[in-house]
Amino acid sequence: MRNLKLILLLTTLFLNGILSAQPWQLAGDRIKTKWAEQVNPQNPLPEYPRPILARGDWQNLNGLWEYAIAAKGSGIPTSFDGKILVPFPIESSLSGVQKKVGGANELWYQRTFKIPAGWKNKKVLLNFGAVDWKADIWINDIKVGGHQGGYTAFSFDITPFLGKESQKLTVRVWDPSDKGFQPRGKQVDDPHGIWYTSVTGIWQTVWLEAVNDNYFTAVKTIPDIDGKTLTVAALPFEKKTGDLVEVKVLAAGKVVGTGKAASGEEALIAISDLKLWSPESPFLYDMEISLLRNGKVLDLVKSYAGMRKISTKKDVAGIVRLQLNNHDYFQFGPLDQGWWPDGLYTAPSDEALCFDIKKTKDFGFNMIRKHVKVEPARWYYHCDKEGILVWQDMPSGGESPQWQQRSFFNGKELERTQESEENYRSEWKSIIDQHISNPCIVTWVPFNEAWGQFKTPEIAGWIKLYDPSRLVNPASGGNFYPVGDMLDIHSYPAPDLALFDGRRACVLGEYGGIGLATENHLWVKDKNWGYVQYKTSDEATAAFIELAEKLKTLIPRGFSAAVYTQTTDVEMEINGLMTYDRKVIKLDETRISKVNKEVCNSLK
Repeated sequence: MRNLKLILLLTTLFLNGILSAQPWQLAGDRIKTKWAEQVNPQNPLPEYPRPILARGDWQNLNGLWEYAIAAKGSGIPTSFDGKILVPFPIESSLSGVQKKVGGANELWYQRTFKIPAGWKNKKVLLNFGAVDWKADIWINDIKVGGHQGGYTAFSFDITPFLGKESQKLTVRVWDPSDKGFQPRGKQVDDPHGIWYTSVTGIWQTVWLEAVNDNYFTAVKTIPDIDGKTLTVAALPFEKKTGDLVEVKVLAAGKVVGTGKAASGEEALIAISDLKLWSPESPFLYDMEISLLRNGKVLDLVKSYAGMRKISTKKDVAGIVRLQLNNHDYFQFGPLDQGWWPDGLYTAPSDEALCFDIKKTKDFGFNMIRKHVKVEPARWYYHCDKEGILVWQDMPSGGESPQWQQRSFFNGKELERTQESEENYRSEWKSIIDQHISNPCIVTWVPFNEAWGQFKTPEIAGWIKLYDPSRLVNPASGGNFYPVGDMLDIHSYPAPDLALFDGRRACVLGEYGGIGLATENHLWVKDKNWGYVQYKTSDEATAAFIELAEKLKTLIPRGFSAAVYTQTTDVEMEINGLMTYDRKVIKLDETRISKVNKEVCNSLK
């Protein structure tokens, strides 16, 4: 009888929603992608997160963690508010929480894990893909370090702090969103128009790796197609005399080049039968990189490389053109903001992450401008593999000075605080370091439309010296200085060559913004926003083609690249070629693909 009463009580609690057989479910009632329903809360985003430097011994820590929101400055919580699905930000539906944190509070995470038995006598590294914005980490109640920056990976050697059995991992995050100076892109506390929901906390994969006492921390790969060589700097944790780095370059499983270097030095590999990387033929060489000591392998990582060259050169008419592999090449692609209705900053799956890239190529484009956001490492891997050029923005943040977009700047430049300036420089350098080996990235964009723009000649000059293998677009949309490799004009909705520079490539960094509200696929029913709005797909398609035809007339006059706004709708902004949930292609794909390919081929 007692057991029957207990069963009846539990049944009543379950039916009333007080108890649930499912510890996680999608939060909220807004639109979602098809991939959201396929997410496995026991194993979300299971793929190895860093293909450019891959190891076999690793353990994914994504999944259900405890979370708590507490007042800023509070101690480690003794109790938690519930479960959160890592690595989806807490404001997202996929987190299972969908709560706002705010700058007055801190977000706490906690979970336990066990070290695999086979990792005995190994060092254990704890890796975070990205946490927005300021994070502190504890292992078994011992603080092991912190990190500031919302877009870059960081790691800790947690070996000395591990216990015998279960390990406790605690994370504290603080993020002031648009109330701070930090790079944040389009995140705001009050979303509206072109400004979107803020993102707080862990938003990329968390994982463990087993390594020996000395191991590689990064790989820097720079191709030289003119010299038919590949330079590889595999950076060790500890530069020790006598240690040796050996690099094997493979094509279709066959070794086509090798190089050796002392630990900490660059290996130079000659590749005689060169296969170039391009959007039309995205060939990637595989690499095996070993760290050796007296013939013993201390670390072995797998990587890859693409042999390509990006440069500029004047054509016969005296117009500076962008070149790919020493040939004039018109770069044309969408503004891609990388937002998801269910995961916000975090794609619901690896398939979803790759979908936008593949669809961009289906649309006939050859380039993507990744707009004021940095993606997980696997996004750039997919771009490398699928074959598409990438202009990488620095996420904007801070204040804005006077904006002059139709002339060279003659006003007073922004003065950032020392803390803000140092944070910008540090995070931008980390972003470049993290993605310097991805062949898809051909242009660095430090500033957009004057937002946070400061010391432009100095910043542009530093980037060019730090990475001479790529182009620098110093100020997309202004403010303009005679520095870098490009003059980047924004013009909505129609293309307009409003300013010309005979010493640099002239590019159209943003245009278009054709708005089309698609019923049943909207973030909100009203207050939707577009630069120009149409009522039907046929009207929007015709407008797109009309703008593309005008763009074609401006290419002989000076434009060498163009960026159309944009890949998808994002929240209330309905300028996308696709709806926010990726369920509807809003324009006629066949017709826009045809004209886009004509634009891409205009200089061939």
